[in-house]
Amino acid sequence: MEPFRTHTGRAVPLRRSDVDTDQIIPSDWLKRVERTGFGAGLFSEWREDPSFVLDRPEHQGATVLLAGPNFGTGSSREHAVWALQDHGFRAVVSSRFADIFRSNALKGGLLPVQLPPAQVDALMALVEGDPSTEVTVDLEARELRAGAVVAAFELDDFTRWRLMEGLDDIGLTLRHVDEIGEFEQRRPAWLPAAQ
Repeated sequence: MEPFRTHTGRAVPLRRSDVDTDQIIPSDWLKRVERTGFGAGLFSEWREDPSFVLDRPEHQGATVLLAGPNFGTGSSREHAVWALQDHGFRAVVSSRFADIFRSNALKGGLLPVQLPPAQVDALMALVEGDPSTEVTVDLEARELRAGAVVAAFELDDFTRWRLMEGLDDIGLTLRHVDEIGEFEQRRPAWLPAAQ
């Protein structure tokens, strides 16, 4: 997992509330066995409309998604996080995230930044007024900055540290590979062993 400390990029204002994981990545994309390639399916049903915000030229290459409230509701598919990341997003900003989506995002290295609705609206208005506006998501300071908008966000110390170190669950385990090896050497021979 790529470490996340501070990220600066342009943003896409997605003024839709209650966006569920079926809308983020429709189920017909779930047949893939790789973790990559899901970006092409991101919001695929909405992207059939040429005026959809993600398809507009001024938002090409944006790396921060500004979303309406209740983002990521619905099923628990981690493919939604993979699709957002594969498209190039490093952070999603919303006034509320579904719990499972938020958990999947944090485990996968996509930063969900939860802010009060008024601050999300101010960010959307700022980006809609000037699509070249850069948004900085500073995990070290737990702060988002864009133009005159400066907003603090909460994230527990352990999750913040893990993201800054680029450690997913496997990475956390591999930090103890020596201790695991020593334990395996001390295991009685009559116990089942990993093959």
